Amino acid sequence: MQDEAAVYTEKAELLKVLAHPVRLRIVRGLLVCGCRNVGCMEANTGQSQSCISQHLMRLKAAGVVKAARSGNEVYYEIADPQVAGVIAAVFGDREEDYQCTI
Repeated sequence: MQDEAAVYTEKAELLKVLAHPVRLRIVRGLLVCGCRNVGCMEANTGQSQSCISQHLMRLKAAGVVKAARSGNEVYYEIADPQVAGVIAAVFGDREEDYQCTI
């Protein structure tokens, strides 16, 4: 019974971190377009760099995205394989159409 409760808690935490329009847009953008930097996300969402960075910190802390530095740029990609299925279900997408899945 304890393991079942832990699974529900884990899934609820994933849904909570995704439950924001900007974070949904960031995550779906990563899945559709692949690995991206904050500049690309700014153009895609219409949000400021500081706003995007705050949301990325939350997504990274939850293990949804991971970051890799390349020179002066930091590129983000999806880190949690469950995310593609959740986003596909929410938007009616097909997971196999995503560029960046694990």
